[in-house]
Amino acid sequence: MASTLDLTPRASARGVGSNADTIAPVYGYTAAGSAFQRAQQPNYFGWIEHVRAAAGCTRPIRLAGSLHTIEPATGRILHSRHTDAMPDAAIYKACGNRRSRVCPACAQTYQRDAFQLLRAGLVGGKGVPDSVAGHPAVFATFTAPSFGTVHARVVKRHTCGNRRRCDCRAEPCHARRDTGLCVHGRPAVCWARHEQGDTAIGRPLCLDCYDHAHQVVWNIFSGKLWHRTKQAAERHLAQLAHRRGIPRVEIRTASGNTRTVAPVRLSPGKVAELQARGAVHFHAIARLDGVDGQDPDAIVPPPAGFTVVDLVDALRHAARQVTFHTPAHPDRPDGWPIAWGEQLDLEPITTDGTGEVTDSLVAGYLAKYATKSTEATGHTSTRLTAESIGDYADPDGDHTARLIDACWRIGRPIGIPVPLSEWPRDPRPRPGFVPRWECPDCGTHTRFAACPVCVADRQAALDAESTKPASGNPYARLRRWAHMLGYGGHFLTKARRYSVTFQLLRDTRVQFRRHEHQDHEHPTTAGPPTEQVDEDTTLTVGTLHFAGVGWHTTGDALLANTAAAMARERRTTGREELAHELATTPAGSTPAAA
Repeated sequence: MASTLDLTPRASARGVGSNADTIAPVYGYTAAGSAFQRAQQPNYFGWIEHVRAAAGCTRPIRLAGSLHTIEPATGRILHSRHTDAMPDAAIYKACGNRRSRVCPACAQTYQRDAFQLLRAGLVGGKGVPDSVAGHPAVFATFTAPSFGTVHARVVKRHTCGNRRRCDCRAEPCHARRDTGLCVHGRPAVCWARHEQGDTAIGRPLCLDCYDHAHQVVWNIFSGKLWHRTKQAAERHLAQLAHRRGIPRVEIRTASGNTRTVAPVRLSPGKVAELQARGAVHFHAIARLDGVDGQDPDAIVPPPAGFTVVDLVDALRHAARQVTFHTPAHPDRPDGWPIAWGEQLDLEPITTDGTGEVTDSLVAGYLAKYATKSTEATGHTSTRLTAESIGDYADPDGDHTARLIDACWRIGRPIGIPVPLSEWPRDPRPRPGFVPRWECPDCGTHTRFAACPVCVADRQAALDAESTKPASGNPYARLRRWAHMLGYGGHFLTKARRYSVTFQLLRDTRVQFRRHEHQDHEHPTTAGPPTEQVDEDTTLTVGTLHFAGVGWHTTGDALLANTAAAMARERRTTGREELAHELATTPAGSTPAAA
């Protein structure tokens, strides 16, 4: 019997026949296909090394231009190169976004920097003296007041070992003996025992009873409330020092004047967190410092006799005392009251690892919230405009839609006597030349309808003015921060003397990356490393411009992110192995991993 198989396989064969290709076709428009095509290129490993600085970023910045190596002594250009000769004809730079939902890799770097920054203010290092470990420090939590009843998960007694994965039995949400109704006819009781991750947590029992306007106004003025609270705590500490007979310190300002200040001061660092209900509350580290008359910027211990108890009393007194009313608004002529909520948690911080609240625990807890935004509320969007506000704001919608609508409604322009369409317009000159005339202001002879000299002077004056002129409406910022439910402050702020800056940590990382492949000695003194400059030092000057955002293909993103993940895994494994060897190696010997 003759064989039915083809002697020569056909190129167009399909299916599962004897001459069909058993390898699935690779399509370049898919992630796997574009990654396969990139990996087949001869300069693949050079491309991986080229994008290493931004390998884990989800949307890196692409820069194009020239890089020149210059000799500082003579200004002579030693070498020049253009990005056209580099892979992808661009330089990749990480976006640096702090939000974990936007870029997890950059947010992880920001979170680690925040941890080092906050912990350095408690134990020293990074340029902060180690003596701060002996200063009184408190971990404080300031919450927002109640704007209405919301669903909550209440656990009176925890039996779990990890609060992040708490599986304890919760109490009924809002239990009442009588199943009463609110004024809008909705139930004012909830017998549900909400679990972790329940989407109902933070939602009002009655949307019409909830004061959405008061909450967004409280969010926008929470920064001023924190500032006044810090000032009230410092005044309380100054009065306490006066009662104990501690004299004020005389210091000299930068302008050469002399003034006296209190012998103690507060150096805080705080992180803002948006709760599930959309109200912001603050987690703060408050450190008590002294004042050096010879060097006001120095970080010195507080006077003898000041303890962590005095710091707790000062913060509690300030939180209960500070309250104010916002300016008048057409919707609320008397303004809205701004004050802290009833829940105030103040815990002393220990730096020797013996207490329940340690420096590492607090720094890690605060750094975690530094990478979050409005994810807990279920709303995520970019800045809203008049064209996009209709997609998110709804006075009769859900909880977040009503909050955004309150921001847009309260932040509307106020104090305008007539509509903008009825404002008188400035007369505009007709196009073309006119008979020759002399400007009465500057004496210029011209045939233009408007004097070119005066117009240029007026334009120069306009260019010198601020691009963001001061607004007479204190609620105008609500529209700008409607996507943040009214909160317009930074999520991590600190006092100038509390710790180092993010810029210093980034500069230190840049210097390390530049010299990580060179043999160098680690500095023995505390403080950031300084760049060594010698006779052979050259400068690299770049003339780069913005070329785009993101990876060229999804395959490039897949390969770069995978390589970065493997590098992070190897680094983590190396740290764990080194820590294990250091823990098991006898004193006086050198571990093998070192």
